[in-house]
Amino acid sequence: MPSPMFSTMPQPAFVLVRPQMGENIGAAARAMWNFGLDRMHVVGPRDGWPNSRAVAMASGAGRLLDEAVLHDDLPAALSEMTFTFATTARARDLTKPVYSPERAMQLAAGMIAQGEKVAVLFGPERAGLENEDVAQANALISVPVNPDFPSLNLAQCVLLTAYEWQRQVAEVQHESHGTGRSDWANGTEIDALARHYEERLGEAGFFFPETKADSMKLNLRNLWSRMRLTRADVQMLHGILRQMVRWKERG
Repeated sequence: MPSPMFSTMPQPAFVLVRPQMGENIGAAARAMWNFGLDRMHVVGPRDGWPNSRAVAMASGAGRLLDEAVLHDDLPAALSEMTFTFATTARARDLTKPVYSPERAMQLAAGMIAQGEKVAVLFGPERAGLENEDVAQANALISVPVNPDFPSLNLAQCVLLTAYEWQRQVAEVQHESHGTGRSDWANGTEIDALARHYEERLGEAGFFFPETKADSMKLNLRNLWSRMRLTRADVQMLHGILRQMVRWKERG
C-alpha cells in the first residue's frame, strides 16, 4: 500500500479493529471527515480491503478510505503510538482509567500538543473490542448510554468521539487565535492605562473619601485585569479619557 497522505493537522489516529461491514467503515469515514479527522487505520476487515460498499457509503469522504492504512493485526497498528484509548460499552475486569469521550479527548489534545501519538480503538459492530484488544490500550473511553441498550453502531461511536475531539480543537483555537498573540496588551501597557485613569479620576475627585482611595484604586486595577484587553482596547480607553478631559476643559 502506498504511503498515506494524511493532513499535517495534529490529531489522534482512529483505528477500526476487525470491522465487519463495508457500509459502517464508509459511514465512519464520513463521521471522521465531518470533524476534520483523516487518520484512519483498519485492522483485519472481515470483507477484505478495499471495499466497494465502504466507498459508496463514504460519499465525499472517499479520500479517507484511499489513504487508510491497512494492518494485519492490532500490534502493527499501534507500533508508533505512545498512548491508546479503547472505546467500550461494558465494564471490564481490567485496571485501567476510564474516561468519558469529552475527558478522553481533552487528555488526547494535551498529549498530542506535547508531541505524542495517540490512537483510539473502535471494535467490530457485533461485540466490540475483545479483552485482548483492550489489554493493549492505556485507558478506556466509556459512553454513558442506556444500560438496557448499551450497544453503539461503529459509525455512531466514531462520530461521538470525533465530535468531542473537534470541540477541544475549536476551544483551543478560540482561546489561542481569537486575536493574534501580539495583540494582547502587556503588563506595562495595562499599568500605564491604570495610572492614566487613576491620575485623571483623582483630579476629578473620584476617589472619595480619601480613606477609601486605595481600595477604590485596587478595585479599578482588578477591573482592568479581568477584562483581558488588547492593545487596541487600551488605546481606545486612553482616547476616551483624553477626549472627555478635552471636552471638560473646553466647557
